Amino acid sequence: MQAKPIHNRVTAMTGTDYPIIQAPMGWIARAQLASAVSNAGGLGVIETASGEFDNIRAEVAKMHELTDKPFGMNVALSYVKGSNIIDFVIEQGIKFVTTSSGSPAVCTRAFQDAGIKVFHVVPTLDMALKAIDCGVDGLVVEGGEGGGFKNPSPVSSMVLLPLIRSRVDVPIIAAGGMCDGLSMAGAFAMGAEGVQMGTRMLGSTDSPVHDNWKQAILAAKETDTVFLNQSSRPALRALRTERTAQLLPLGSFNAMEHFTGVRELYFGGDMEAAIPLSGQVVGRIDAIQSAAEIVQETMQGFYHAVQSLASHYGQ
Repeated sequence: MQAKPIHNRVTAMTGTDYPIIQAPMGWIARAQLASAVSNAGGLGVIETASGEFDNIRAEVAKMHELTDKPFGMNVALSYVKGSNIIDFVIEQGIKFVTTSSGSPAVCTRAFQDAGIKVFHVVPTLDMALKAIDCGVDGLVVEGGEGGGFKNPSPVSSMVLLPLIRSRVDVPIIAAGGMCDGLSMAGAFAMGAEGVQMGTRMLGSTDSPVHDNWKQAILAAKETDTVFLNQSSRPALRALRTERTAQLLPLGSFNAMEHFTGVRELYFGGDMEAAIPLSGQVVGRIDAIQSAAEIVQETMQGFYHAVQSLASHYGQ
């Protein structure tokens, strides 16, 4: 049976059945994965961080062929400087955008005037309050346990979510540590109205990455990620490999030099060719499933967790 839809501010803004958003992973978050998430009732998101705008435009066109469900885009502001990214995104005809890696002040009003809802990714309370001052519609609150580019001073979702919720009224999507119904229920208890999944979707059958990476996720323990480049920007959370283990003692290094082999890693399966960004939830992932299975199991697990708590502790 299909899990019943959730009606809240996130699903109202995204137009989805379920408030499960796929993270905008560079080169990975394209039509193959994003359409599968959208067709499953969540929100697929197309990345722009790669800067490959001709390819991204083609991926958006594929999305319209592969799904009639809503989907969104991410604008990684510091990685698309000098490009006409605002007009480019508006031309794609979408209704939901997440912004990250910069100030949303440069694009929020323009997107909203075009009928696009804007959620900004924040790793701290100060950044959340600044985003609210810019007029964003909501926040993606990103805990330090998540994979990818991070704030050099990471704060866990357990602390960050309720802190930001206590200071803002806009809808929150929780990111970092989100991988199933239990983590979703915990995030909702702390004030979220949606969850964003990166590593879990990276390891799905619909993900375009090489099976070597997926198998590495399956084999990893909860202690098998490393937090790199803490004295510089961007800090990174990634799987422990020979390359990342050698980088771990370095407080500062040029992170982008270690992504020149990204295609060999992502699609060629060479786990030492670049830095394999992954979150601590690798330790909780024990099966490679489709996006549809992930979405449905997450929703069923969420409802089970909520009902179990109510039956044990409700009055």
